[in-house]
Amino acid sequence: MSNETVLTMRGICKSFPGVRALHQVDFTLRKGEIHALMGENGAGKSTLIKVLTGVYEKDSGSIRVEGAEGEAKIHSPQDAQNAGISTVYQEITLCPNLTVAENMYIGRGTGRWVNRKENERRAGEILKNLGIPARPRQQLGSCSLAVQQMVAIARAVDMQCKVLILDEPTSSLDDREVQMLFSLMRDLKSRGVGIIFVTHFLEQVYEVCDRITVLRNGELVGEYVIEELPQVQLVAKMMGKELDELADFSGGSSRDANRGEVLYEAEGLSSSAARPFDFRIRKGEVNGFTGLLGSGRSESVRAIFGADHVTGGKVKMHGKEVRINKPYAAMKNGIGYLAEDRKRDGIIAELSVRENMILALQVMKGFFRPISRAEAEKFADEYIAALNIKTASKDTPVGSLSGGNQQKVILARWLLTHPEYLILDEPTRGIDVGTKLEIQKLVLKLAEDNVSVTFISSEVEEMLRTCSRLIVMRDRNIVGELTGEDLNQAQVMKTIAGGEAS
Repeated sequence: MSNETVLTMRGICKSFPGVRALHQVDFTLRKGEIHALMGENGAGKSTLIKVLTGVYEKDSGSIRVEGAEGEAKIHSPQDAQNAGISTVYQEITLCPNLTVAENMYIGRGTGRWVNRKENERRAGEILKNLGIPARPRQQLGSCSLAVQQMVAIARAVDMQCKVLILDEPTSSLDDREVQMLFSLMRDLKSRGVGIIFVTHFLEQVYEVCDRITVLRNGELVGEYVIEELPQVQLVAKMMGKELDELADFSGGSSRDANRGEVLYEAEGLSSSAARPFDFRIRKGEVNGFTGLLGSGRSESVRAIFGADHVTGGKVKMHGKEVRINKPYAAMKNGIGYLAEDRKRDGIIAELSVRENMILALQVMKGFFRPISRAEAEKFADEYIAALNIKTASKDTPVGSLSGGNQQKVILARWLLTHPEYLILDEPTRGIDVGTKLEIQKLVLKLAEDNVSVTFISSEVEEMLRTCSRLIVMRDRNIVGELTGEDLNQAQVMKTIAGGEAS
């Protein structure tokens, strides 16, 4: 790893109406370095990246890029690209209907004619050199998400990028795909590319990064060499407090999974995406579906909520048979559902925080009985305070909030309906440690108030902290059910892998 700097940002400030997003932030990136940019949601990470890539104009401060004289003039994404700064986002911005080669060279021609063969030849060379398992003529949409991200990285490398920003690149990848991406990152590091890695997965930071810069509330906390900052100290610096609270927070395994009457029960429930399965949950119980990506976790809870076409099975609420074949029927029966993809199935970005919060309640009341403005504002004020939602006002468009605060708005939407049974599918994905802790505590508080909760997370440790019963899935089938002393990581992994649950 070189000590030669490739990027220097000094005294960066950026404000929006009512919000100071960045204040006097410094950041340094060196050649051949993988540098993690860490902080809770709302810490300023996204704003700093957008300033660097020309999406936002900084209010003050300076940016210098290796090889350019004086301060870099970055007023647009094109300026950033010309300066050698490229970004690969969590959501792929390439065209899935075009070939790999076409995506690598789209928009880069200087004349009317495109030399397709030459582009395919060059694409083939760089794909081979970087070890990317894709062919130049292959349609991008036929590649896995990990390979699509690697193609986006290959495009950046071919454009001679000096600084590569990877914004939450692993949030939708499985373990094998993450390792493929890390291998490519290490290869680029060896070639002298400086990489800024934005992620919420702490273990991944310690596996692949050299340094960490921590932001909190729009200000710089510090820059640290990875070996000199234990993980527990990183979390403390991100949260701005010591971890006594985390240490005192007991998990869900201490609670009895068999107390209380059965609230919801399904027998042979199936949908267009879920194979037949049996399921029950008691009043005040927190249970969860666990398994590898594609095991059928999300498909199962979507069937419970009627989000996918229900094809069979019997469902009972409070011991009485009911028909739940669409979301409205589930809501009328006291079931709420926070979907896995908050951007596609959750928020309506253009609407305000207040408008997003009241959506589900308004659907249940019917649109001929509109919620008054005064009532809506009262609800919004109550849940903004209760869930500690960071927003300039209740009229702020929800799309401008950080991911964690968007998630809290959707949680508020369902809490406002006072559900008896709440399904939370990946409620903490892509959000910071502090907000994760708040949501976990909220889940346990709901259980104390006799609300039943089904909690799904890709992080097994998080599920062990919140759930008193885990339903283990593999290949879209339930292969085990764990409670009591069996609720430990080793037993979960053994059951997922096909061993017998003890």
